[in-house]
Amino acid sequence: MRILIVGAGIAGLALAGALERRGIIAEVVERTTVAKRSGTGMYLQANAMRALDELGVGALVTARANPIRRQRILDHRGRQLADIDLAQIWDGVGECVAVHRADLHAALRTVAARVPIREGTPVTGLDAGRPMTRVTFGDGTLESYDLVIGADGIHSTVRRLALGGSSVRYMGQLSWRFVARGFQDITDWTVRLGPGRSFLTVALGGGVVYCYADVNTAVDASGSGDDWRALFADFAAPVPQLLGQAAMAYRARIEEVSTPAWTTGRVVLIGDAAHAASPNMAQGAALAVEDAMVLADELTNGQAVDAAIVAYGRRRTDRVAWVRQQTHRRDRARSLPAAVRNTVLRATAERMFRSQYRPLRARP
Repeated sequence: MRILIVGAGIAGLALAGALERRGIIAEVVERTTVAKRSGTGMYLQANAMRALDELGVGALVTARANPIRRQRILDHRGRQLADIDLAQIWDGVGECVAVHRADLHAALRTVAARVPIREGTPVTGLDAGRPMTRVTFGDGTLESYDLVIGADGIHSTVRRLALGGSSVRYMGQLSWRFVARGFQDITDWTVRLGPGRSFLTVALGGGVVYCYADVNTAVDASGSGDDWRALFADFAAPVPQLLGQAAMAYRARIEEVSTPAWTTGRVVLIGDAAHAASPNMAQGAALAVEDAMVLADELTNGQAVDAAIVAYGRRRTDRVAWVRQQTHRRDRARSLPAAVRNTVLRATAERMFRSQYRPLRARP
């Protein structure tokens, strides 16, 4: 079976590795020419680590990661609203960790060591037929595959060519991500909530901190000359000190993907290409690796390709829908008046966390 994976990010590499472990060497194309050696940080919850364990790279990721045992919620002045013991949320599933994005990519590359990756190779045309899908590449070459997987992110070329229309929706939030160094006293996951703003710190170990900041805004005003860091000038320490290292922060609009189908003919979408959402549930990487494991499982259990595609969608739809629903609930909660939001969090945060993550404790 000839399989093409479009995109060498988390979803694409995880699928390539899962297939290789089952005896299938796929082809991978990546439109950029820069390997994923840079970037910021990632928070991987226990279901993500379980999937990485099943892929065979869990120990490698853990060796490069920092364990996260608590999630703390504060107001922007530093007053505690909640302190969640993650062992109570994920007991029996695994531990949660924070890791450099580049280290996660490097670990995934080891499990797909024999898979060829053609960088600088965009897909420009797609004929999603049966039994073969014809693909046109940026250099004008044309090749046919039994299956094409779009693992090419939020602004997926495969999704656009196969399904048409615009499936990306701006969620009314702008974000900035960066890594700061020299903060040995930051050892956990802490989010500070201000009116219409939030600032997250996640310890990567050794005094290195992954920082994520966002603001609610209906208009993308990022092109203005104002320094975005002024939006967080009223946040308590250590935010001002962290912002001192944010000159090269990565800015992004928060967007979600909502498409009526993840498959058409012999084309399948996985990861953010299929179901990107706001990051407040920290499930993007987890869902991407789970997608890869489920699709690889269905493609290699002896059934026909078309049946495997249908089974993949059936196994993933409800789980992804649950995460999206909880993401929307959290986004609505952040828009509540600060006094109301803080009162609710003090009273219900742990119960809310248990409820929101309970279905994800089960294997996909």
